[in-house]
Amino acid sequence: MAPKRHLASLDQLAPGSSGIVRRLGGGKELASRLAAMGLSIGSLVKVLQNPGHGPLLVLVRDTRIALGRGEAPKVLVEEADGA
Repeated sequence: MAPKRHLASLDQLAPGSSGIVRRLGGGKELASRLAAMGLSIGSLVKVLQNPGHGPLLVLVRDTRIALGRGEAPKVLVEEADGA
């Protein structure tokens, strides 16, 4: 049996870190909007900028997306090894 991996919210990841989206919180409307931008369950996301305040800049499917501080904690990722 594989070890259980830790889930972290996007706002907890440092710049340069990557993860695989495992859960989207915030209700159907937010999940639908994020999916329309390419941020869906199973997609690989890389944090480009996370200054600790203001929006996060992430890379998903060759697209840069800015997520607000209210949105980023609702995206739970499994940290990717060396991705």
